[in-house]
Amino acid sequence: MSPILKLDNDDEEKELEFELAYQRTLTTQQRFELMFRKSHEMAETLLRHGYRKPFEIVKRP
Repeated sequence: MSPILKLDNDDEEKELEFELAYQRTLTTQQRFELMFRKSHEMAETLLRHGYRKPFEIVKRP
């Protein structure tokens, strides 16, 4: 299977089938690693574009 899907026209059904076939080839560990990596990438992108972490409520002693 090719790692890149090439279509002449947009076809959401074929794109979904391609993505699901790829996901089925991954182990559970690989899926979690991919999820954590993508979450980290999204957080970095948000920080680069000016979105900071939300404020946190801190209890005083």
